[in-house]
Amino acid sequence: MASDHTVPVLLPLAIETPYDYLVPPGKTLAPGDFVTVPLGTRERIGVVWPGGRGSVDAAKLRTVLDRLEAPPLPVESLKLVIWVAQYTLSSPGMVLRMMMSAKEAFTPPKPKLGHRLTGAEPARQTPARARVLDVAANGMLWAKRDLMEAAGVGVSVINALVDAGTLSVEPMPAAKQPVPDPEFSIPELTDDQAKAAKILSQKAGADGFNVTLLDGVTGSGKTPVYFEAVAAALDAGRQALILLPEIALTRQFVQAFEARFGCAPVEWHSDITPRQRGNNWLSVARGEARVVVGARSALFLPFAELGLIVVDEEHDASYKQEERVSYHARDIAVVRGSIGKCPVILSSATPSIESHVNVMQGRYDHVSLPRRFSGVSLPDIKAIDLRKSPPDKGMWLSPVLVGAVEATLANKQQALLFLNRRGYAPLTLCRACGFRFECPQCAVWLVEHRFRGRLQCHHCGFTSKAPDECPSCGAEDSLIPCGPGVERIAEEVKQRFPDVRSVILSSDLAPNVNALREVLDQISQGHADIIIGTQLVAKGHHFPQLAMVGVVDGDLGLGQGDPRASERTYQLLSQVTGRAGRELITGSGYIQTHIPEHPVIKALVSGDRDAFLAQEIAAREGAGYPPFGRLAALVVSASTIPQAMDYARTFAKFAPKAEIIRVLGPAEAPLSVIRGRYRVRLLVKATKEADIQAYLRQWLSKAPPPKGSVRLMVDVDPYNFM
Repeated sequence: MASDHTVPVLLPLAIETPYDYLVPPGKTLAPGDFVTVPLGTRERIGVVWPGGRGSVDAAKLRTVLDRLEAPPLPVESLKLVIWVAQYTLSSPGMVLRMMMSAKEAFTPPKPKLGHRLTGAEPARQTPARARVLDVAANGMLWAKRDLMEAAGVGVSVINALVDAGTLSVEPMPAAKQPVPDPEFSIPELTDDQAKAAKILSQKAGADGFNVTLLDGVTGSGKTPVYFEAVAAALDAGRQALILLPEIALTRQFVQAFEARFGCAPVEWHSDITPRQRGNNWLSVARGEARVVVGARSALFLPFAELGLIVVDEEHDASYKQEERVSYHARDIAVVRGSIGKCPVILSSATPSIESHVNVMQGRYDHVSLPRRFSGVSLPDIKAIDLRKSPPDKGMWLSPVLVGAVEATLANKQQALLFLNRRGYAPLTLCRACGFRFECPQCAVWLVEHRFRGRLQCHHCGFTSKAPDECPSCGAEDSLIPCGPGVERIAEEVKQRFPDVRSVILSSDLAPNVNALREVLDQISQGHADIIIGTQLVAKGHHFPQLAMVGVVDGDLGLGQGDPRASERTYQLLSQVTGRAGRELITGSGYIQTHIPEHPVIKALVSGDRDAFLAQEIAAREGAGYPPFGRLAALVVSASTIPQAMDYARTFAKFAPKAEIIRVLGPAEAPLSVIRGRYRVRLLVKATKEADIQAYLRQWLSKAPPPKGSVRLMVDVDPYNFM
């Protein structure tokens, strides 16, 4: 710190540098401390930042108002802010904002009050009061609600006893986080699992950074294996972080965790209450939370003693954040492990190409689980050529797939029909005049959700009531759905199998996460015969009685101009077909396709993952795409297309010249309008050795900044090309 009397303070705002403030007399502040400072006419919470003084005259500086009681950010968190900001070209203030997302952690909680008997008798005794005295006779401090329920009385009875001096009012002690016990329930592992667990446990129990890819087929029991690494980290006195891609997974996961360690982990995701969010943030910072399971944002928690990071389903696209600060949680997990010198485990049945290449090049270690823990073989996958076995007119399920469902039901087993498309139909048009329902704010068709009688945009959330007549020509009974969604498949299932219990597993049909978890529980308990689901069903769920999976449209994710389209489709279809036959049932999978000769379909049918990976890796390397090259997307948006295109063209003229870097565009984005904003894209393509961040910084420093409604978004390592 350059001066004993001034400190730089970084604020969680879109600012590039800290502001200098005077230190109050008698106060000592250090990097990482949370402080309140004046900014304009408001007070803000910021963090004392490492570094020197700025150029502002000390006489013009304002004074820090107070230091907060919250634990300071550890040095690893400060370093992570700097790294993420530099890599993603984001402002450090916006990265810091992600670390301060629990506002309640910085405000004193309202004390919880309890009641205890004082020994003073009430002036008037009643049966209700007598019950309270009897319950509270143990001398314990009771929460008001618990005392009311135990005594069977209302709040007025408790308040009257307080007024009479019979019950005291005292602060309740803060609840302590339960501590997971590594020895609570030692699991019985297969030989493959035991070997893998030994390797990972040794890494987790030792000091130092390393990355291991835990590569196991679906149903191989990867979770129990990395739980042993968690146990080793706990034995070594360290905290552990487990990232999951989907909030709905947490209930099944938490139950497995409790069975192994004797208590639940601390959760971190958008579904917990603000107060619980604040409490969990503080527990992590104080080292009280020993194991955290959370969404990608959990990476930015202020761990006091982080000793292990696990990224489950590391291939999952939901680990990529595209708003504000664009980052990929898998990559940031590796960086956080490097900064904190702790091991990182990447777990998946279908690891990303990036992770495979890092294993090939010796950057990551590799631990394999080639067999299912149950001993049951992987499902037999067959392609249904829709050119030879098309569905009946007006239907979407091939006779071959219908026969497979019938055979599965005859064996009293569950069948899953997978279609990665929500709603009833992706397009509704008028057969009289050709009118199509389009979102007024996005360049996409409105999706019909027939069960709710609505038309909805899945990009901006716009919704309207499904009309009875065409709004363009007024024709009645002329509106027809085009293409299927899961609701339409469910309708066909009801028509074909009227007496069968069916359920749709789709995020938009559940009012909240708890309702979604209830549906998952019903399926796991066998209360559904046919499941119709979107990609939600592919995210690590375990359905013991599921024997057959049918993919309604295996071609849906292919040919979208996305360099990762083949990889994503292979991962998704491999994951979803891998739900079949995970216990004592021999599983089967069927993929309806118009292009059975496509390399992705051939790899799934043959089970030859290595051949597909070799082909995909060779194609990426030949084209110079990641991980053999580097990409950055620059998206210009504005309230009109001329504004967006004019600025994009002007901006492109300032691109620095470089032999190993190319700039493609500008061109209208495939999704040219989202939320009323017109979008134009530029793509920067560079060799692996290029410093693409330095190139972009130079470009941004020379180009005129956007004005008015124009915005510029930079995404280093993009995963979305729409």
